[in-house]
Parts: sequence; structure tokens; C-alpha cells
Amino acid sequence: MEVIPAIDLLAGRCVRLYQGDYEQSQVFSENPLEIALQWQSLGATRLHLVDLDGAKEGTTINLDAISTIVKNLNIPIQVGGGLRDRTSVERLFDLGVERAIVGTVAVEKPELVEELCNTFPHKIAVGIDARNGKVATKGWLETSTVEATDLAQRISDKAAAIIYTDISRDGTLVGPNIEALKQLAQVTDIPVIASGGISSLTDLLSLVSLESLGVRGVIVGKAIYTGKLDLKEAIQAIGNGRLQDIPPDIGNSTLV
Repeated sequence: MEVIPAIDLLAGRCVRLYQGDYEQSQVFSENPLEIALQWQSLGATRLHLVDLDGAKEGTTINLDAISTIVKNLNIPIQVGGGLRDRTSVERLFDLGVERAIVGTVAVEKPELVEELCNTFPHKIAVGIDARNGKVATKGWLETSTVEATDLAQRISDKAAAIIYTDISRDGTLVGPNIEALKQLAQVTDIPVIASGGISSLTDLLSLVSLESLGVRGVIVGKAIYTGKLDLKEAIQAIGNGRLQDIPPDIGNSTLV
């Protein structure tokens, strides 16, 4: 299972939101590149970037910051936020981004997502961000009537991954929504990446039982910024399935 650190960009800065609320943002760094290099140095094998301004406005805004990070890192980078047309996706690929993450258009323009998956097989990830089981769009500012599990079933098998976020848990450090992840993973053969609520190594361990269902990665954000979770330790313990690295007392208390 891949542990993927996240960098959320707002006005060129590295921030974290609480439950997706733009009014509740906490700035962690004025220099996102510095943070990206730090996560890479600690063993990250992939980086998750979100253009929060882009998600809100419907077009890529933090392109300079994204470009700078891509040019200076040597690990794959996936980027989402405001990608609602083919041109925006192609622009990211031209910069060297490995995966483009689409969200809103999966609900509003499913035919575009199908086209993108066919044109760029296994390079398009679909972000399914849910509020009470319903898919949220436009930077989480609107909630659709589409069920997360229904959307998952309609996604092309040429998609690289589904990134599932429980908005109510994002930035809260209350743990992942195991049941929702389980339900989603059971209706699709596309690899699922979990996001939202991760606060500790114990939370990461709780996802291990879902790996056989197709949950192949987990995005970590606020926990590594606040020091509640040590990224290097998490990668050593969970990354590539190396459960033998987990201290016996932690492993036993979690897996019983």
C-alpha cells in the first residue's frame, strides 16, 4: 500500500483545509517546493498536489508552483483541482505530471472523462469526494445527487485510480471512513486510494484489511504537517506492504 503525502496549494502557499472549508485554512508553508523536497527526502514514492484555487475557479491557477515542484522532484506527481477540459489536462502532462486527477467533470461531463481515459490510459485518476455518500463538485462547494458508489461503477477501466475522500473527515484527524471505503472498493476493479481523516499509524493499519479489496494507497495530509504522524515511519511500516516493520504492540492492538 502506497503512502502518499499531500500538498494543497492556495494562493501559492501550502495549506490544509478543515472539511474542505476555504474559510478554515491553515498555512503550513510559504514555500511548497521546500515541503515537497522534504517529503521526497523522507521516502515518498509519489506526491499528491491539489490546486485549491483551481478547484474553486474551474481552471488551473497555481501552475507556476506546480511546474516548479515537478521540475525539482524525481518522483511521480499526481495533480488535481480545476481540471475540467482536455487542454488543462494536456498542459499538466506537458509539464511532466504523471497523473491528472479529474473530479467535477466525472459527474458533469462523463463522456469527457471516458475520452481522457482512452487517450491517456492509466494516467487519469478520478477523484470521488463524498459528503454523506453523495459526490461533491466544484471544489466541494456543491453537492450532487450522485451516489459515490454509482459513480465508481461508471468509471472506465482505463483510469489509473479512484481517489476517495470523505469530506466530513478531511483535515479532522478522526480516522478514515472504513465502511465507505469498503463499499466503494467492492463495486469497482479500479485501484482505490483512500483520503481524509488519517491521524496515526493505527489509522493506516486499519486500511490494510482493505488492500485485498483494491485499496492500494492512502493520502496523508494534516497528520504529517502537525507531527501526529511521522511520514518516514509510516512509509517504512506500510509502504510496499512491509508490515514486519511495525512494532508488535501496535500491530497486535490494531489487527485483533
